[in-house]
Amino acid sequence: MLSIIFSAVVVLTAINAAPTPDSTQSLIQEAGYHVIYSYSGTTIPSSVTSAAQNGSLGGLILFGANVNSQTASQIGSLQSAYARSGAYAGSPLLITTDQEGGEVNRLPGGPTLSAKQIGQSANPGTTAASAGTNVASVFKSYNVNVDLAPVLGVFRSPGDFLDEFQRSYGNTSGLVSQCVGPFITNMQASGKVAATAKHFPGLGAAEASQNTDEVPVTLGLSLQTLHTVDEVPYTTAIQAGVKLVMPSWALYPALDNTYPSGLSKKWIQQELRTRLGFKGVTISDAITAGALKNFGTIEQRAVSAVQAGMDIIVVTGNQPSDGVSVAKALADAVRSGKIDSNAWAASNQRILQLRSGLA
Repeated sequence: MLSIIFSAVVVLTAINAAPTPDSTQSLIQEAGYHVIYSYSGTTIPSSVTSAAQNGSLGGLILFGANVNSQTASQIGSLQSAYARSGAYAGSPLLITTDQEGGEVNRLPGGPTLSAKQIGQSANPGTTAASAGTNVASVFKSYNVNVDLAPVLGVFRSPGDFLDEFQRSYGNTSGLVSQCVGPFITNMQASGKVAATAKHFPGLGAAEASQNTDEVPVTLGLSLQTLHTVDEVPYTTAIQAGVKLVMPSWALYPALDNTYPSGLSKKWIQQELRTRLGFKGVTISDAITAGALKNFGTIEQRAVSAVQAGMDIIVVTGNQPSDGVSVAKALADAVRSGKIDSNAWAASNQRILQLRSGLA
């Protein structure tokens, strides 16, 4: 449906090159590229549509409570409204959700197998590939274009944070890598859906009570363990062409004893981009997470994340007004120089390159 909705516009866009923001765009429209909104209920609020029309919206995150038989048509209408805004630049909004498989599916239609069940299957790679194809098919029917999956964590103990809901493919980096490559490749094969590797550098060592959505979490792993176990699946994902990476909100003192991965230049710039060579888009976990309670308001957290190298901020909490305030905070930070203008421009280009490929 997206290809039909945008065909008249996209034909004018060079798909193989990142579009350039129009010089007449306002800074708040540029800031909109960087913000994913959330909302409550099954009807997209008028305030979200208004944000699309004025270009201060980067996309949506959908939860199960947002989804019904009208979701696809509502998203199509929202995309059309955004296409008429000055911020469109030949690329659609990012419509994201968590479709990991098993219990963690926001949209009906599968994959029915959890990550752990895929890892335990007779042929994990083939089963993972089928799951990736399944996700792409489901997303096409709902006009969704970004999966906040797969989880790349290597779980350590039965019943721990990732294993409790079978979100990890396995307890060895080799098995996880065997699954994530085919899952990503098949999901992204059409070019209309992007995968997200999460939660960098890995939450596999987190215990059941260590949920970053709720509380600050510190994982005292050595850098050697992180390199040789937890980050190995990220090398596979990057080689498979994964479009996005979501850093974790956990603290990893082995490299940075002050800032969680998603607020850390050391983790995002030094480790992910320089050591592992990731060139794509970074997207945050929920900026409202309890793990960040000591890092200021959601606006302050968003600015800190972008300063560290985060491209896109996911604003959960079901209040579209929070998305508006985060976009304004980012625009103000660029204007005041708190966010480096060159880094901001490079981030804009990464986001637009991603989006143009999904048009």
